[in-house]
Amino acid sequence: MLLPSFLPPVLVPELGTSRLLLRAFRAEDLPGFTALHQNPDFYRHLGGQPLSEEDTWRRILTQLGHWALLGYGYWALEERATGRFCGAVGLAEYQRGLTPSIDGLPEAGWVLDPRLHGQGYAAEAVTAALAWADAHLAAPRTVCIIDPENGPSLRLAARFGYREIARPTYHHKPIVLLERRAGE
Repeated sequence: MLLPSFLPPVLVPELGTSRLLLRAFRAEDLPGFTALHQNPDFYRHLGGQPLSEEDTWRRILTQLGHWALLGYGYWALEERATGRFCGAVGLAEYQRGLTPSIDGLPEAGWVLDPRLHGQGYAAEAVTAALAWADAHLAAPRTVCIIDPENGPSLRLAARFGYREIARPTYHHKPIVLLERRAGE
């Protein structure tokens, strides 16, 4: 994909774990990310509906836009052993309009190819992302929202110090709102 020469490059720091590369999203991630967003085991706790290729493309652009505007965002996850795109992890600011408000706070999130669930990949990715956030963001806390039926994600959040602060409704569905103080 050719970018106009007047646009500055989006700077996304590259991070690594033993099994994952956390990197900027690329145009070639679209087919893999779309396939994930059309897998019921992937999207069932993410609104319960598949995303089209168009909506998935918008999601990729949104993540790159976060880096350009806020200096943080999501990383694409690449499995080192295979070079395959396998998910995303990072921080965002979605202006969700929740009560209590989380607007202005970095919101952590993670999504992973279901074939890798239960193998510690998500913990590796979240460890790297939160270590980066603790070192580079001035935010005293981060938040995350999780479907109350997503036990594995709730346990992962607790492992990293996220504690429940409310159970609001988002898009007519209940969610768990959690927060983590920086460095926990």
